[in-house]
Amino acid sequence: MKPFSDRRSFLQTAAAAATAVATSGPLVNAWAQPKWPAKPIRIIVAFPPGGLTDALARSYGDHLATQLGVPVVIDNKPGAGAIIGIDAAAKSPADGYTLVMSTSGTFWQNRILYSKLPYNLDKDLTPVTVFPSGPLVVGINDKIPANNMAEFVAWAKKNPTSMGTYAPGSYPHMVADQTNRMHGTKIQSVHYRGEAPMWLDVASGQSQIAVGSYLAFNAVAARGVRAIGVTGSYRSPKLPHVPTLMEQGDTAKLVTLEGGLPLVAPAGTPEAVLKRLADEAVAWSNTDKAAKLRETFAIPNKPKNLADTRKDWEVEVPVWIKLAVDLGIKLD
Repeated sequence: MKPFSDRRSFLQTAAAAATAVATSGPLVNAWAQPKWPAKPIRIIVAFPPGGLTDALARSYGDHLATQLGVPVVIDNKPGAGAIIGIDAAAKSPADGYTLVMSTSGTFWQNRILYSKLPYNLDKDLTPVTVFPSGPLVVGINDKIPANNMAEFVAWAKKNPTSMGTYAPGSYPHMVADQTNRMHGTKIQSVHYRGEAPMWLDVASGQSQIAVGSYLAFNAVAARGVRAIGVTGSYRSPKLPHVPTLMEQGDTAKLVTLEGGLPLVAPAGTPEAVLKRLADEAVAWSNTDKAAKLRETFAIPNKPKNLADTRKDWEVEVPVWIKLAVDLGIKLD
């Protein structure tokens, strides 16, 4: 036996052990927080295929898959005013693998429109970003003798009238209710599972008026639907000759607002994941593919990063909630 050799071996072993102990903490932490993403990501869309929400989710999902290197699956779960889709996300693990996209009204105002929901927006869900929807088109059946909203209201006072909506409690549902309160009309809201069937019934005359995205409106415009106004504070880039409802003298707060399509995750999703998802939404919006999609839907604005989205969320959500409270609509 050679003492020096044993001593050297001992020192080498001790040094190796010390190194292992010194690095064991970070290694354990790395194992506790596995790399994200390591499996497919699911984006739940609370509406059927074919509308603006679905189109944006699929385009963003394609971009996300390319950037993250994992499949992104679009899971359409329509029904119950988007409650089914939102609830599915709220009850999913907060691990960054499940998101949900729906309209701002179904996220923000459903808490007022329904006495009880299976989820709590403030506790169970957290925003990632909001995809702007641009000005929405107010379209009527082409056989109705009206060229603007005032003329349509006058016609509606004398004729049975229904407004198509793409979900209970959605923006057009609230527009119909507000119009009745302001002008004494008796417009009935007819709820559809998405925009496509809604506009088809306006074209056929089953419903007389609807409010929705430019692309869905344009798909049936040649079949008997005519625009008489747009919502928001500026004209649609695709319909520059059609004045906003504000320009037509409607000063109600509801028609001045621009809604959106929030992308939301289960509460507790890691902050780094939320930030990456929002950053990719911003990056997507600057691609040629996104620009073409936004141009098709007449949407000039872009989604924002996580910090700015949270600031907007804090300011805008109370406004939309107050509108729902003031209108007093209840869906149960």
